[in-house]
Amino acid sequence: MSCRGCRNRAAAFIWARLGRRTRCYNRSSSSAGLPGRPSYCGTFSGDADMPLTAAERATMIERYAHGPTLLKRALAKIPADALKWKPASGKWSAHEIVVHCADAETNAHMRLRYLIAEPDPVIVGYDQDGWALAFDYHAHPLDLALATVEAVRANTLPLLKRMTVQDWQKTGRHTESGRYATEDWLAIYAEHLEKHSRQLERNLAGWNSR
Repeated sequence: MSCRGCRNRAAAFIWARLGRRTRCYNRSSSSAGLPGRPSYCGTFSGDADMPLTAAERATMIERYAHGPTLLKRALAKIPADALKWKPASGKWSAHEIVVHCADAETNAHMRLRYLIAEPDPVIVGYDQDGWALAFDYHAHPLDLALATVEAVRANTLPLLKRMTVQDWQKTGRHTESGRYATEDWLAIYAEHLEKHSRQLERNLAGWNSR
């Protein structure tokens, strides 16, 4: 199961906060386990901007900082026999979820830097379910994936805390959704590990109720 739904919810919050209307894009192939779900939300152009307040950004940054702790806590509850168990065909195991988080957070690490440092950067989307298959996530060491998540977030957190007002106004173009701003990035990744922590908890509940 991919995490495109987290972008829907995060984008919906941002666009509501910014006073914009939303539009959603569907891929021809649905997210695994979620047929027909929108894959991404973007905006119609032309509406007035109303940036997040400093307090709202600070709250999201704290959530971002706390994400690895939530992921580790949820993962620690899953017995070894359940790590590669899948709740249904096409859905991710706990092992795959954590390896996905490593790849997604690595992508996020660079996306933010392109948004800040490059003029009108192109942010490239990718097929998260395809990556899980192409890179054989079950064969990847779980401990290294978790360490990657922690290291990438630890390296990005100081940058988030020193970003200027001008940095928070910067935008690029996402290949799937169009306009993509630093505040969009923050809304998406403040929630990302929270979402996957809940997904791990659901996997555990499914394992226990077999």
